[in-house]
Amino acid sequence: MIIVSACLLGLNTKYDGNSNAHTLLQEYSSSGKFIPVCPEQLGGLPTPRSPMEIVAGTGQDVLAGRCAVQGEQGEVVTLQFRQGATEVLKIVRILKVTAAILKERSPSCGVNHIYDGSFSHRRLSGQGVTAAILKEHNIPIYSEEDLTEELLQALLA
Repeated sequence: MIIVSACLLGLNTKYDGNSNAHTLLQEYSSSGKFIPVCPEQLGGLPTPRSPMEIVAGTGQDVLAGRCAVQGEQGEVVTLQFRQGATEVLKIVRILKVTAAILKERSPSCGVNHIYDGSFSHRRLSGQGVTAAILKEHNIPIYSEEDLTEELLQALLA
């Protein structure tokens, strides 16, 4: 089983109520091997919701309590992000999850990059909160931007 950011499968879970539908993932969605998750919804946040970013750190820093996740208006949502990551980890433990394919640049799901917390679309290297907790627990994480059909077929095999 593979955890997949729900927005990539065409579910309207993105902060603005839309999706980030990924054609290749949608083509393979009938395989029965994808578990769609939205950590932000699992953490109790509504959809739509204001844009949110990790301020002064990465997902690893959020998990360690060194920084916060905030909305564009300054609302602190760190607890919801930590809760969402914990809920995804519960799914991993309940089911036989072998990998995760996550939405790049998301404060929850970013695999290689997230935004820097200034709400100016500046990127920094690092993972979102859920990607970080999955990595800590040795679940291979992949960005949809790095996904090829060959890699997806190998993950599904």
